[in-house]
Amino acid sequence: MASVAQPSRLQSIALTRSQWIFLILLVISICINYIDRGSLSVADRSLKIDFALNAETSGKIYSAFFFGYAGFMIVSGWLVDKFNVNKVLAAGFLVWSAAMLCTGLATTYAMLFALRVLLGMGESVAYPSYSKILAGNFQEQQRGLANAAIDAGCKVGPAIGILAGGLLMGTYGWRIFFFITGGLSLLWLVPWFIFAPKDQALVREEKGHVPSILEICSKRSAWGTFLGLFCSNYVWYFIVTWLPSYFRDELHYTQNQMATFGSIPLWVVGGSSLFFGFVSDRWISSGASPNLVRKTCAGTGLMLSTVMLAAVIVKDPVISLVLLSAACFAYGIFSSNLWAITQTLAGPWAAGRWTGLQNFVGNLSGIVAPWLTGWIVQRTGQFYWAFVVTTVLLVIGTICFTVVVRKVEPEVWR
Repeated sequence: MASVAQPSRLQSIALTRSQWIFLILLVISICINYIDRGSLSVADRSLKIDFALNAETSGKIYSAFFFGYAGFMIVSGWLVDKFNVNKVLAAGFLVWSAAMLCTGLATTYAMLFALRVLLGMGESVAYPSYSKILAGNFQEQQRGLANAAIDAGCKVGPAIGILAGGLLMGTYGWRIFFFITGGLSLLWLVPWFIFAPKDQALVREEKGHVPSILEICSKRSAWGTFLGLFCSNYVWYFIVTWLPSYFRDELHYTQNQMATFGSIPLWVVGGSSLFFGFVSDRWISSGASPNLVRKTCAGTGLMLSTVMLAAVIVKDPVISLVLLSAACFAYGIFSSNLWAITQTLAGPWAAGRWTGLQNFVGNLSGIVAPWLTGWIVQRTGQFYWAFVVTTVLLVIGTICFTVVVRKVEPEVWR
């Protein structure tokens, strides 16, 4: 198993068999995570009928997940640094899978809302756990690929959800999808308890090692990552929650067309993230500094993603799909290096707590983006201004990661 200490020369280091095994399990877990959180957008049309929803109330239901997710994030970061990270992740996985399963039983708006909040609370342990595990078990020149693999999983998850969920719901109704995904996902817990990392990932809080929340918040670079994630997450949650509705309502895709073609941008961003995670690791191994590599990928990816505004201007279904896919390709350049930045800055002792804080601020956008998009669409009858808002936030996010973050290197803790 790779140690936490950095080698004197950043030569390329291949992952060990055990690293590959638990990394694959982490990728599967985040894939399930994102299938679950994006599931309501696929069922949007059926839910509008069964629960008498309009665009604005649909946005509120989408936001419900993030009340639990963002609201519990700081607690999750503390739990990951305080207790055995393997067990914390497993407990969260159990909670979110049970919430997904029970969503298929929802009969009222209040019940649906409450289950989405519970789903968010369970899923809040994921990223603090991943950061803790990767910071403790992967060296700098291994983290690009490791983080990119997890990021690809979170992009492929919604793609699978749109494709399989759209086809399944179109034939059997929306409830069966929640029963199947919630029930089958519980099987992941079996291999996790067998193959979870046993050493550095279990680094827990010890007096004098873990910085306080106030000390983390005193760092300028921390706020660069916090606000940068808010901006970039706003764009991603807009894509996950509203892209299916955009394809159906404005580009006039049928349910089956949405399931097939609507998943393409998400497959693209997953492949892009995995590719550029590998490229960034090779770049660092060849002698480039982590600061140059991580900031270049983050800034370039976010700025090029602004091409998504052109997608809503052209109106043509094919050209719009191509432009959205191009924007997602660029977004993958950024997202492949996002958490590698945080893990380098925080180090293994603070990775869980820093990630919890960053995800708390960053996922407040998950409350804002679905509701605000729904409000805009309800008031204007189109998606144009919703795309304008996402484009502005992409520019602000670029500034946060390239200017506000000082230098991508380990912070010095008191």
